[in-house]
Amino acid sequence: MGFALVAVPALVMVLGPTDGVSFANCAAGVVCLLGLSRGWRQVRLRAMVPLVIAAACTAPLGAWFSSVLPEPVLMVVMGGLVTVTAALLMSGLRVRALKGLAGALTAGAAGGFMNTAAGLGGPPVSLYAVNANWTIREFVPNALFYGTIVNIFSLVTRGVPPLAVDEWLVAAAGLLLGAGLGALLAGRIPDRVARMLVLSLAVAGGIVTAIKGLRGL
Repeated sequence: MGFALVAVPALVMVLGPTDGVSFANCAAGVVCLLGLSRGWRQVRLRAMVPLVIAAACTAPLGAWFSSVLPEPVLMVVMGGLVTVTAALLMSGLRVRALKGLAGALTAGAAGGFMNTAAGLGGPPVSLYAVNANWTIREFVPNALFYGTIVNIFSLVTRGVPPLAVDEWLVAAAGLLLGAGLGALLAGRIPDRVARMLVLSLAVAGGIVTAIKGLRGL
């Protein structure tokens, strides 16, 4: 989930909000699928059904939303979403409404919309998991499953970004390098420190993206 929070602001500044989000959907989908390949047996399919169905309903709305806004406005919205969602996750906020079936539908719908509009489908599901008292062992495989499915929805509604072959190769190399570095550092950095570092980077990136959008207005 932290991948999108950190990557989206950078990708949006490099590729623009349209291609940046579409590429983030591709990359996040690959990351989730690779992670899921090792833990798919722990996925709670019954619990994920309402989340996935709700996301499928709102993904087209997110694609429409991103297509009608001017580019500078879209950058401000994306930067604001990244900053606010990262700050909420840092605070450990609990929302009573995000419990039970209604909470799953709300989180799934918000995730589907935000993922397609801004590449940020993870935070609503993370907040739902916190309020549902999921353990980290329960959360990780289910979050990866949700991320895989919701990014497929986003790519179907938004389309694949029209990047050149060499750009795809550089991106693939970057993903492999990042995954390798992450695997090396995973056991050396405490979870709390890593979490705060990722969220702090996300806040900084979100602010920079929003400022860039404001300058273009």
